[in-house]
Amino acid sequence: MADNQNFKLRIITPERVFYEGDVDMVEFNTTEGEIGVLPGHIPLTVIVKPGILSIHEKDEEKMAALHSGFVEILPDGITILAEIIEWPNEIDGDRAEAALRRAEERLQNKTPETDIARAETALLRAMARIEILK
Repeated sequence: MADNQNFKLRIITPERVFYEGDVDMVEFNTTEGEIGVLPGHIPLTVIVKPGILSIHEKDEEKMAALHSGFVEILPDGITILAEIIEWPNEIDGDRAEAALRRAEERLQNKTPETDIARAETALLRAMARIEILK
């Protein structure tokens, strides 16, 4: 049960419950910037921006690549509805490097048909995957 030192974190994807447990703090990127959430946070709903999710449990920090989704923050817990989230051991480094190169090429050699927002998102996702593997 959560107390004033920690709170509940639940991360759900279309395929599975990715994570569920008591945590001390959670950090992740939103479309408005990076956010750190502690127990008792004001209620808030935010949109995820691709990046690293840091889960702080007592003396341990777990990290995952969080790519897209929505987050509901309440004083006693957070629910992340993630379209895509991966633990480091679920990431193929070679594929991430290839995706990074493709996204960079798309942005460098853009044409009027290039979907810039999509290419930038692909770049951020690849960068998050690569960063979490380091």
